[in-house]
Amino acid sequence: MMTTMTGVTPEPLPVGRLLRDWRERRRLTQLDLALRAEVSARHLSFIETGRSQPTSEMILRLAQHLNVPLRDRNVLLLSGGYAPHFSALGLADPPMSAVNEAIEHVLAVHRPFPAAVIDAQWDLIAANDAVALLTEGAADRLLEPPVNVLRLSLHPDGIASRIINLPEWRAHLLERLDRDIELTADPRLIALRTELAAYPCPRAATRPDMRAILVPLRLRVAGATLSLFSTTTVFGTPRDITLSEMAIESFYPADAATAEYFTSRTACG
Repeated sequence: MMTTMTGVTPEPLPVGRLLRDWRERRRLTQLDLALRAEVSARHLSFIETGRSQPTSEMILRLAQHLNVPLRDRNVLLLSGGYAPHFSALGLADPPMSAVNEAIEHVLAVHRPFPAAVIDAQWDLIAANDAVALLTEGAADRLLEPPVNVLRLSLHPDGIASRIINLPEWRAHLLERLDRDIELTADPRLIALRTELAAYPCPRAATRPDMRAILVPLRLRVAGATLSLFSTTTVFGTPRDITLSEMAIESFYPADAATAEYFTSRTACG
């Protein structure tokens, strides 16, 4: 008779193994990391093989030099037998009130141009009313929370059908996602990358202008063609996981016609 066990939590990986995985992901040798963290290569080798148990301070020092995301630094600490060091507050929590006010201010003053706040999985946290112009016509299911802005952008039932330079913009977004995966190794982002890559995409009608310094989003909106470029703003030196994983995506007109389109809408409103 065979007995099947369910609900068994697998043993966490040793902290040394996790640190080695992060070091190899960053393509660093033990000597490289030892020099950066100002520890001996021998001691680092002992930590990675489990012959030496690192202190919480050593774990955080190595994690800092490996550019490990704050969420994963807590995982390293727990694996080493220590309490998490970084909080994960919600925007509604009192300590985040100043941050929340700053986000609302940035979104408001960026009008009449679109701006949105996204998290580490590219899910929409907040947006100003100008973003609705970009998402107009997308399927309702793609606009149901949590709204993933990459899925919304590249899905055939999202805004992809209105993106004039879809092959170029798609390549730009996937390249950014690849950088996030390189940094975090987040399995949710890897799954999202696989999903997005399977969406249909036409061949580029023309070759991209290699002289251009930015990749614009060229979008058909109500009979007009808008050209926008985006910037990403992150919070400096965050000590909270939620804050470290947030980014503000702000769109700006890439030509005079687009600027006139948005300013005229504001004047009419």
